[in-house]
Amino acid sequence: MIDLKEKTNERAMLVAVRPKDVSHEIIEEHIDELEMLADTAGAEVLFKIVQDKDRIDTAFYIGKGKAEEIAELAEMNDISLIIFDHDLTPTQVRNLEKLIDRKIIDRSGLILDIFVSHAQTKESKTQVELAQLQYMLPRLTRAWTHLQKQYGGIGTKGPGETQIETDRRIIRTRIIKLKDKLKKIEAQQRIKSGQRQNFLKASLVGYTNAGKSTLLNLLTDAGVLAENQLFATLDSTTRSFELEKNKKLLISDTVGFIRKLPHNLVASFKSTLNVVRDADVILQVIDITNPFFEDHMKVVDDMLKELDCEKKPQIRIFNKVDKLEDKTKIEYVTNKFKNSLVLSAQRGINVSNLNEKLLEIYEANYGEHYLELSLTDSKIVAQIHSLAEVLDTKYDEDKITVVYRADAINRNKIKRLVDERPKIIN
Repeated sequence: MIDLKEKTNERAMLVAVRPKDVSHEIIEEHIDELEMLADTAGAEVLFKIVQDKDRIDTAFYIGKGKAEEIAELAEMNDISLIIFDHDLTPTQVRNLEKLIDRKIIDRSGLILDIFVSHAQTKESKTQVELAQLQYMLPRLTRAWTHLQKQYGGIGTKGPGETQIETDRRIIRTRIIKLKDKLKKIEAQQRIKSGQRQNFLKASLVGYTNAGKSTLLNLLTDAGVLAENQLFATLDSTTRSFELEKNKKLLISDTVGFIRKLPHNLVASFKSTLNVVRDADVILQVIDITNPFFEDHMKVVDDMLKELDCEKKPQIRIFNKVDKLEDKTKIEYVTNKFKNSLVLSAQRGINVSNLNEKLLEIYEANYGEHYLELSLTDSKIVAQIHSLAEVLDTKYDEDKITVVYRADAINRNKIKRLVDERPKIIN
């Protein structure tokens, strides 16, 4: 994996552009979030610059004059890193670095850097490396500007371009290998998912730092890292949660979402996000204390749509109610959003309400079913074992009684198996 970040607190400046149709409050929230990202990456933010501008400058993004002001400010305050709250083109990066003479990164580059630092398992490291290489490929010219500075003038252009093309070929080859590796990982995940088909599955989703991991730990004692930090969790974690005796479901936690999440990163994390696709119910965790929580919900809903999961049953969980100052928000969200509840995962407030909702879903989708077969149907009993969780089997003089638990799909399969045979189904 390629780690470009120095492990010291770099002095940084944040830069954003505000179009006329975007309010000051919104752009301030965006750049405050960028500051949280920078802090997570280990940077010390000294300045936050917002420029009112209707049209993005194709050469410098912010315009040459503003770039010169930033260059002067960076020089005066010993700032080594300039972070833009928007994806920059390779040309913009090259022009800005030449003019400002400082390291220039954009929001996607910063998020990727955080993912590099937080990746722990082989799967997440592979996923992040793939996204990082795909991000870097069109920006390789930037990495070789030192050739011109070192040698300068005539005779340096050819070797520089040759080295760039060599690197591109190496990176493309590596990308192919990583994609093949992820295909194998995804195949393994499908096998695991198949083994879990007889369980009701819930998936925790939400904006980063909404409290998903804290909720998973509360429900299942999972011991997942839960910090007040963006993207503390990258790998999916699945744990069993007992609603009542003999009534369990599987709950999965995965990477949090954020606005402007790099597309390559989403594509690379496909195998991790499959736990969302495989879920029977989605639990969207929302930080009710955030003034822009509805914007965060839209980001999550858009991501669920991209994953083809927008039609799945969903419970909206408004978290951190213990830290909420304006209690009128509670009535507002419960009235506006159907199938929602308010709780505190950190303090365990109202968690019993979530348990009740999940139990309702469990009973509707995965309740116990009773079936009577003739003694000649022992082959069907064996097939039921492969499709459902068989709770009890009794053999009487002239019949077999089976009590089983299965989801709707497998219940229909079992029904088809016995449609032409003597039966009693409750």
